[in-house]
Amino acid sequence: MSSIPEQLQTLRDWIRWGASRFNEAGLFFGHGTDNALDEAADLVLYALHLPHELPAQYLDSRLSAEEREAVYALLRRRIEFRVPAAYLTHRAWFAGLEFYVDDNVLVPRSPMAELIESRFSPWVQSEQIEQVLDLCTGSGCIGIAAAMHLPHSAVDLVDISEAALSVAQRNAADFGVQERVRVIPSDLYDSLDGRRYDLILSNPPYVGAEELAALPDEYHCEPALGLAGGADGLDLVRRILHQAPKHLTPAGVIIVEVGNSAAALIEAFPQVPFTWLEFERGGEGVFLLTQEQVAESHQVFNPENAAP
Repeated sequence: MSSIPEQLQTLRDWIRWGASRFNEAGLFFGHGTDNALDEAADLVLYALHLPHELPAQYLDSRLSAEEREAVYALLRRRIEFRVPAAYLTHRAWFAGLEFYVDDNVLVPRSPMAELIESRFSPWVQSEQIEQVLDLCTGSGCIGIAAAMHLPHSAVDLVDISEAALSVAQRNAADFGVQERVRVIPSDLYDSLDGRRYDLILSNPPYVGAEELAALPDEYHCEPALGLAGGADGLDLVRRILHQAPKHLTPAGVIIVEVGNSAAALIEAFPQVPFTWLEFERGGEGVFLLTQEQVAESHQVFNPENAAP
């Protein structure tokens, strides 16, 4: 990609060409789109300040020289540096909402979005959810989306990364939920002073060391702090579950995403009655436990009992 191809003149030309170059370069799509054509369209339209719902007749519009340069530069960055498109556009969609993102946070993609949109039915009575904790919040997408779909609830967003919390704070302000959403710097529960919640949500770092090393380049553009979960992916998960009983209300539940580390979790704790949630739009590795269940398993979750 040494020079701008002169024969590319229309929106349609650039989207087709971008998709072809993406496939030629062997890019990975897993941060908002799942194919080269959709990702090329997303980036081309972003570079031209155009909406996704652009009427089809505009695809044959010709670009100015300045516009062609802007589109070319963006597509070139995606190819040469393997940067996820969301970091190039600083936007990602989650639970039907558009969030600001940068490389201090993971790109939102949790299947929990579907759960939030359904207001946690049938697992939790939404009208009974008054206090929510989003642990390892990153961009704040899970907790803020919960606040938007549960307008009577108060939500705490917790993360150890100050840079991530700045992104979460920005998103809370963008959605106008600052009065109900608190941003709290903390190493998991350490700074929560015994607060209790009706619902704890967490998408913690859960990628095992071997899996992390084998991930496509695009994932290595994301902060390792948000991905690396230790040898088996469960370092933080153990801590989250071990301390959960004292931060859940008596009728509270905790919902945690562990992705591909689900098998390791089941093997480590075969006696724990995890409820594994299913999603119509795809995704797996998300479990639910009640306060009673985590309290009964309190000692088995103790990180000090983990195999070295």
